[in-house]
Amino acid sequence: MKSTFTLLLITFGNLFVAFGQLNPGITSWILNTNGTTGSHYVQGNSTPIVDATLANVQMVQYSTNWVYVTTTGVPSYITGPFLDGNPSLTSNQNAIFKISLNPSPNAGVGTATSGGNIGIFINGVAMFDYRDGVAWNSTTNALCGGLPGMSPCPGGPGSSQSWNRDAILAEKGGFDCSKGHPANGNYHHHQNPSAFDLDLTVISNVCSLYDADGLYAIDSTTHSPLIGFAYDGYPVYGAYGFKNADGTGGITRIKSGYQLRNIATRTVWADGTDVPDGPAVSVTYPLGYFREDYEFVSHPGAADYLDEHNGRFCITPEYPNGMYCYFATVDAEWNSAYPYLVGPTYYGVKTGAKVNSVTEATTTYNPGVGVDELGFTEVKIFPNPTNDILILQAVGLLKADVSFTLTDIQGKEIATQTIEAGSTIAFFDVSTLYAGTYFVSYSDANGKKTVPVLVH
Repeated sequence: MKSTFTLLLITFGNLFVAFGQLNPGITSWILNTNGTTGSHYVQGNSTPIVDATLANVQMVQYSTNWVYVTTTGVPSYITGPFLDGNPSLTSNQNAIFKISLNPSPNAGVGTATSGGNIGIFINGVAMFDYRDGVAWNSTTNALCGGLPGMSPCPGGPGSSQSWNRDAILAEKGGFDCSKGHPANGNYHHHQNPSAFDLDLTVISNVCSLYDADGLYAIDSTTHSPLIGFAYDGYPVYGAYGFKNADGTGGITRIKSGYQLRNIATRTVWADGTDVPDGPAVSVTYPLGYFREDYEFVSHPGAADYLDEHNGRFCITPEYPNGMYCYFATVDAEWNSAYPYLVGPTYYGVKTGAKVNSVTEATTTYNPGVGVDELGFTEVKIFPNPTNDILILQAVGLLKADVSFTLTDIQGKEIATQTIEAGSTIAFFDVSTLYAGTYFVSYSDANGKKTVPVLVH
């Protein structure tokens, strides 16, 4: 099976992947075509502040082997606040990412992911792995790292220790509603970029204080969208896909092959390696607090489980002949599941990076934007009936703005709203309207839709 898919990967490394269509590595980015800017919350103020920095991706250029993505690193959804005391705000990264259009498997042991950027989401936001730069210093029996009040780890910044902290558990209190936060202004996601309050079990109340959304909304009935690319050039999908690698078996949640170890002390790794001791498992340092608390378990015959890199060979809507793909893993309640996106090692040869400039001849990608590119399957309009706020929630991923019109029963326009590309939610304030029936209209790939709503 692996040799067959290797041949497919060679085919899909070409600029034109099938029937004259450009590689998804060129066409999948959310380009800002209308000047949408970012916005952010500050703690204590539930009204977002509109920023001057453009959101999403500003330009895509490509050659035979590479795609260059120019981005501010700022999403169209609202960021912040970061309630763990993080003083940083999302800021313009003025970045160019260089990603391979011809990804190739690593011939040996996979290259370990590292702190900082390991890829890029399709809205130009940085992708990080599980770590947060904090670890356990077994000499001092204390946490070490770059955070205020901590001593540096042995070996300095970026060095690996025996017990490395997992950001998803340790920094949950500092993630905004969209499950992201900045490091020195570089806003990023360590995990599936869908809002906390869209999970089946909500584990953070930040959205009830500072409501936002995220890159996409999970939909268990359809294949998740392509949400990014890792630094080895392979695509990253959302949480759901075809059960079987050949595209059969229906839609299912794609599962991590990792699980928590059954340990009470931290003295050895899952492979039995004796390492300097970490802290015992406790309320302060619960199981899962460190990356080494997990072990990989293969699942022979279970096609919906991923390999040790958090990926698999499979057919997807963008790659109908097959591709190696990573998935943003979540558990049955849609809460993030280790290793979250990519890792702890890359499947492919890591060639991607931030670069200062484009130094080869390229073509600038200029897509045509139409309703067939909106990329969502439905819009949820709720609560209905309502007496104050009407929520417009796109399911899936939006690659272009979607405009909504609220009219009364005589057809008079009351208000308009827009869900911007790379986000999922908008609102109508109906608290001042008379009781009665109103209509919300919008267009998608199937034409114009009108939904009646009752205000009481």
